[in-house]
Amino acid sequence: MSLEGKVAAITGGTAGIGRGIAEAYLAEGATVALMARNPQKGAATIQQLGAPDRSVFISGDAMVQSDVEGFIDSTVEKFGKLDILVNNAGGAGDLQPAIDLSDQTFDETMKWNVYSTFWASRRALKVMLPNKWGRIINISSTEGKIGKPVFTAYTAAKHAVNGMTKSMAQEVGADGITVNAICPGLVITDIVKDNGPATAQAMGMSFDEMVTLFSQESALKRPNTVEEVAALAVLLASELGGGITGGTLSVDGGTAPY
Repeated sequence: MSLEGKVAAITGGTAGIGRGIAEAYLAEGATVALMARNPQKGAATIQQLGAPDRSVFISGDAMVQSDVEGFIDSTVEKFGKLDILVNNAGGAGDLQPAIDLSDQTFDETMKWNVYSTFWASRRALKVMLPNKWGRIINISSTEGKIGKPVFTAYTAAKHAVNGMTKSMAQEVGADGITVNAICPGLVITDIVKDNGPATAQAMGMSFDEMVTLFSQESALKRPNTVEEVAALAVLLASELGGGITGGTLSVDGGTAPY
């Protein structure tokens, strides 16, 4: 599953699942460009990754179209091509019952998850199509398959990502480009540790109770790990993953086994 010689662009690449995928890609020989909003954290991440000749950080906000498209353009300018795009940026934002959900919150959730994925993918395809090879991997969620109370906007966004994945895969498959979505369940990243208590509160429980609930919903009865998600991202990016496209592939311990 070597990715030697491949160039990957990863949005939201300085923490959590995005960073885990960057580490796995580097270990397989790829070159990576990472986008996130915090320049200081970006610079520190590149230093910590320990591959300064095969990694670069480009500051940008996934909710801003010019930043997202500029990230793709800058990656190509820096490394001469783009083989793999991982649309990892996104999140749930403010969680509220639908009756209390503002238009602004709903719109921001769509921009963060759906529009950012669309903007990056559209720009990347213009680079990949002439080369007749490419991999687009969208980080979706279990909420792209099932619903939960107070997750209305996020669930709608991730369902949209999954639908976009399926249609786009049909459009570009004959051109050597695969498009897949990975749907993680609960993964205890630093972001989840920071934002999880507010999420749990919106659900009417403590953080520990939320972790227990999500774990018990799965067949494995535990959260998944960043490494488990990254392993699938490596397969999908590789030559061996070339027969997989249009998939919404779960890494959720069996919570949504389809």
